[in-house]
Amino acid sequence: MRGIKVFRLALAWNRRSVSHLDVSRRNYADVVTSGQQTNRIRIYTKTGDAGTSSTFTGERRRKDDDVFESLGTTDELSCLLGIVREFAADAGHNFDSHLEQIQCLLQDVGSALATPLPYARKSHLDKTRFDPHHVKMLEDQIDRMEDQLPALQNFILPSGGKTAVFIHYARAVCRRAERAVTSLVLNGQVDGEPLKFLNRLSDYLFVLARYAAMKEQKVEKIYIRPQQASSNKMSTH
Repeated sequence: MRGIKVFRLALAWNRRSVSHLDVSRRNYADVVTSGQQTNRIRIYTKTGDAGTSSTFTGERRRKDDDVFESLGTTDELSCLLGIVREFAADAGHNFDSHLEQIQCLLQDVGSALATPLPYARKSHLDKTRFDPHHVKMLEDQIDRMEDQLPALQNFILPSGGKTAVFIHYARAVCRRAERAVTSLVLNGQVDGEPLKFLNRLSDYLFVLARYAAMKEQKVEKIYIRPQQASSNKMSTH
């Protein structure tokens, strides 16, 4: 699974040492030396060809395990945020650095998810423990944006321009990631901090979508009961 490979490599370089992953013993990657004596880590490992993959603790699990489902969904979320950043840059928004920081934090979430508590030693947890202060950071940003937004009077539909719509899409994927991680938390596989972060992140993305629509002066479509919508349409003829 490419998602877990990305988290492994990111965790290794994050700590400035590939030895944390014990590359040679677990065959996480082939380290080759070119003619210029430069080490390179290959992305393919072949160890997952039978449908299993490794956690950071070295345990082998099926790729449809809740751990890898959670990792894959947070990876998908980060990819979507990358798309959002491109749209936001084209529209001249000022929150690119916030989204980049969140993408980095999702890597940290992945590191925590890839370290199941029943099999983790203290040395594992010291490297992958998720900082609860990141939740407060999201709350502060939510409050700053909400202070500039009109109060909600109706349910809104995903709308308000390309940037806002893709932020809503990311919010929905974030909710899916939250559901996947909930299973791990309730089963004692990971602690609750990554789950809290994802829960608050979905709130942040909802408010960010509204903020982006406001900044672009786009109209947010509101929910209208189908019967009422039909009546309004008929009355215009």
